[in-house]
Amino acid sequence: MNNFQFYNPTRIIFGEGSIARLKKLISRKSRVLLLYGGGSIKQNGVYLQVADALRKHELFEFGGIEPNPDYATLMKAVKQVKKQRIDFLLAIGGGSVIDGAKFIAAAALYKGEDPWDIIDQNLGASLKKALPFGAVLTLPATGSEMNRNSVISNREAGQKKSFASDKVFPKFSILDPKVTYSLPQDQIRNGLVDAYIHILEQYMTYPSGAIVQDRQAEALLLAIHEMAPAALQMDPPDYNARANYMWVCSNALNHLIGVGVPQDWATHGIGHSLTALYGLAHAESLAVVLPWLLWYKRDQKQEKLLQYGYRVLDQKSQKYSERVDRTIEALSAFFHSMGMPTTLTAYGLDPDKVAEEVKAHLAADNFVRGEHRDVTADEAAEILRLSR
Repeated sequence: MNNFQFYNPTRIIFGEGSIARLKKLISRKSRVLLLYGGGSIKQNGVYLQVADALRKHELFEFGGIEPNPDYATLMKAVKQVKKQRIDFLLAIGGGSVIDGAKFIAAAALYKGEDPWDIIDQNLGASLKKALPFGAVLTLPATGSEMNRNSVISNREAGQKKSFASDKVFPKFSILDPKVTYSLPQDQIRNGLVDAYIHILEQYMTYPSGAIVQDRQAEALLLAIHEMAPAALQMDPPDYNARANYMWVCSNALNHLIGVGVPQDWATHGIGHSLTALYGLAHAESLAVVLPWLLWYKRDQKQEKLLQYGYRVLDQKSQKYSERVDRTIEALSAFFHSMGMPTTLTAYGLDPDKVAEEVKAHLAADNFVRGEHRDVTADEAAEILRLSR
């Protein structure tokens, strides 16, 4: 196991009715900017719960933060923060809104000329301060409610990039499983797949003697297998399944299972390009990459593939090559069981054409990922050619 430091200051308030706790979490003296997306919170009752809890606070609003939040949109919010002297942000939404809040919090106090540099020049570690913010989670998937990461799109530049900073951990996050009751089934599916692949990015590398982290990761993966059918149940929703769905998404990427171990993140890097170029949803982009990346890297990842197959997917073949084959097939079958495609062709995309376009997109950014830092733009193209 590698040396590590672990830090996660986010306070989690979990359970039915927990939105009412907001009034005790934010100072009455604060000028609060509510950040949200397309307005669904005004249809499903979440906005009214927030407004009621904060009725004695000074509130302002900024809506319209899109999925894969756009830099131009977020800079409008930064302008409003400065104009209205906002000193606390409250993100109400899923990962996109929370990621957007993290960038707004950092950019509002950034002293450089262009806040895009925070992302483009990877300045997260050097940030001195950011506005405090909290979150009310409405769409579990990314784990952004309990981590220091943010992924932002710059549609004008055709880019999707990330930054991370200890300064943008949420002060608190409220998780009420009942807010998921209004979600369509495909968004729940996307959240489950996103969380699953977050776990594998931190687990599916090579053995490093981290028994605790391996077992924690496997427990989370098994939990998703166990809860998925009930979490996807729509009429009526299953509260306990939705509670576990919400909590597993947070635990998949709150940094705990990733400490002291090698991590991959090539699937995410390639997936970000697919989203930027073709508009695939984040989880959809990951699902069309991961099985094929595992096929392509099967020899390098063999020990962990064998372990994962045996412990999580009940693949017990004594012939290692056969177990690896069946493990990757079982992973794809699990995604299919939730209605998630695992090929580019399922979206009407030509893998050969996509491979060349993504290769150029990644090469322009000097793309290098993987636990051995050996997944380049050329290898990404070879992986995508398999996705058919």
